[in-house]
Amino acid sequence: MSNNKIINQLPVVGAILVFLILCVLYIVEIKILNALPFTTEKIIETIKPFDVFIGLTIYLKTSIDFALLIGTLMSKYKGVKNRFAIEIGTALGNALGTFTILGVWVFFKEVKWLLAIMVIFASLVLFEMAKTSIEHLEETDHDHTDKVEVKSWQKQCANLINSFLNPILRVIGPVVSRVLPNLKFNEDDKTQTKSFWGLVLTSFTIPFILGLDDFAGYVPLFNTVNVFGFGVGVFLGHCILNLFLFLNPSVTIKVIKNPVIALLGSLAFIILACYGLYEGTHLLVGVFGKH
Repeated sequence: MSNNKIINQLPVVGAILVFLILCVLYIVEIKILNALPFTTEKIIETIKPFDVFIGLTIYLKTSIDFALLIGTLMSKYKGVKNRFAIEIGTALGNALGTFTILGVWVFFKEVKWLLAIMVIFASLVLFEMAKTSIEHLEETDHDHTDKVEVKSWQKQCANLINSFLNPILRVIGPVVSRVLPNLKFNEDDKTQTKSFWGLVLTSFTIPFILGLDDFAGYVPLFNTVNVFGFGVGVFLGHCILNLFLFLNPSVTIKVIKNPVIALLGSLAFIILACYGLYEGTHLLVGVFGKH
């Protein structure tokens, strides 16, 4: 194997190495949280394949924004060094968002009404994310450069989902939309820094916010899955996404933007949002219904 081929594969090795490091840091955070005196319900420190699978599956569904971000940055900043910067920045951003929400969840979990508010708000965010998933489908329909055909039945399904979401978003949109980041990138913008650490910072910011939103949105799931395995699944999903993007960015983004995946993802967001609203309301009734 030539030196150039070896060098080009270094980001792949780097993606796996970053994944392992983040898992170790995740374990350290969980041990610290479990050691706190007010943490009455400890986080289980074992990894179950089912929890990892749930985290992996859900992450890959929500990874459209990550894929678009990484693909855009990779097309603008080529070279192995820049690929490392993008890889490190996006992985750290996603992971630190997850770390932050885990810590907040542990604090709020002990105060039921605060946990209920957190779950309800996260559920409202999921409605906005369901809308974003449909918007990706609509963008694909208008962007003929992707060469992805959106069939008539897929458009009808999207219209049906929109008819459910639009009344809800008219009420909650002005507040919730401010939480979600804007992922519009100017392809011709040459003013962004091209230094290694500047690119790391650029790659970090949006995944950090998305990591907060995504992990917060799945708080309702923590009644059925263990957060340790779930978090590892999220990190593994980001690692796999990085690997496929480095191997073939255009094909990976095309697969992720598949209309069927967008529809199924939007439905999954809606189901999780409704489940979260139920769980949050149930918690509030349990707290205040006793008085």
